[in-house]
Amino acid sequence: MKRIIIAAACIAAVLTGCAKKSDDSARLVYWSMWNEAEPQGLVIARAAEAFTQETGIKVDVNFNGRDIRKTLQPALDAGETIDLFDEDIERVANTWGNYLLPLDAYTGNVYSTTGGQPYNTVVNSTLLDLARQLGGGTIKNIPYQPMAFLTLYNKDLFTKAGITSTPASWDEFLAACEKLKAIGVAGITVDDAYMACLFGYTIDRIAGLDAASKMVNTGDFNVPAVLLFGQIWENMAKNGYIIPTAAANVFPAGQVNDFAAGKAAMYLNGTWLPNEIKGNAPGMKWGAFAWPAIDAAGDGIHANNFGAQSFGINKNTKYPEEAFRFVVWLTTGEWDATLAQESLGIPMSNASAWPEALAEAKTVVEATTKRLPWAVGMEDKAEINAKIKENFAKLIKGDINAAQFAANMAK
Repeated sequence: MKRIIIAAACIAAVLTGCAKKSDDSARLVYWSMWNEAEPQGLVIARAAEAFTQETGIKVDVNFNGRDIRKTLQPALDAGETIDLFDEDIERVANTWGNYLLPLDAYTGNVYSTTGGQPYNTVVNSTLLDLARQLGGGTIKNIPYQPMAFLTLYNKDLFTKAGITSTPASWDEFLAACEKLKAIGVAGITVDDAYMACLFGYTIDRIAGLDAASKMVNTGDFNVPAVLLFGQIWENMAKNGYIIPTAAANVFPAGQVNDFAAGKAAMYLNGTWLPNEIKGNAPGMKWGAFAWPAIDAAGDGIHANNFGAQSFGINKNTKYPEEAFRFVVWLTTGEWDATLAQESLGIPMSNASAWPEALAEAKTVVEATTKRLPWAVGMEDKAEINAKIKENFAKLIKGDINAAQFAANMAK
């Protein structure tokens, strides 16, 4: 009889968390990158309460907002009790990697919200692989709130302009811009926060990732691709395809004053944009496509930046099992689905539905076979980012031409 009871207890433990029973008297301290009033913060607060009711494990959520980038490391260094925290997947892995608990021992277990399957089989495998890569072969942080960087567009404006398919090549992109211009709408906008991204993506499509990375690593921008970039965007401005206000736009002017207002139809941005401007454009019908291909020497539409926020568990936590159970709680089942719908974001679980606003983005993400770094590396060095912003603004304003743009970038 005793053996039967023990066996039943072991099965229950696996289904509710992992082979080792969790401590239902534990109290987890979780530092979050979200603010309390953000959709993500609101959902996480509710999910933490539900987790406590379900498991008895208490969760104290400390909403740091983006200041966590400044506040977390001093707190960790001081030995403050922090069991888990979250931020961008690369930042967690690269900046705070020394504080992370390896998680491979937990990812293969079955949990109450994984439908009887191991955790690592029910969530986005591409992002788990990215976490493993960033961890040097070991999973040290768990992705959630996945994101991708692509071209968002206003479907109603495309329909009004008679654009029946999304552009995959630059010629098709220019044709779409011309049709939009004919109905009094600019093709695209940008602001200072995303100028380096636009530069990086265009360089990638002209010359490829290796060439773009070499430019960043060597600081040598005296290459033909930069002149071609200048010529492309000088013509975009002259033809009225990029909105004139873009040169002076300071974030979030491009996405609010131009895109949400229907003055520009496209914006190279992230899958977080529908959530960011839903209050400014509540009736927007969203579409998405990959940044178009430009030259055979460059990457095509299957190369895009994607990533996620992620959870890291402090290697010094007293409650690793409990912390991982909470991570699973947020990345599978009801709360993963709720987080995706209420934040208009991408779910982590394969079983959760994508929001309607990201239906076309899902197609782009699933077709992506090559990962580009953020801004194709053009924001890795502050001086490069600043030079791009300064000279791109001058270029599309008409203060300098393509040759001058290339010369300024080469200095």
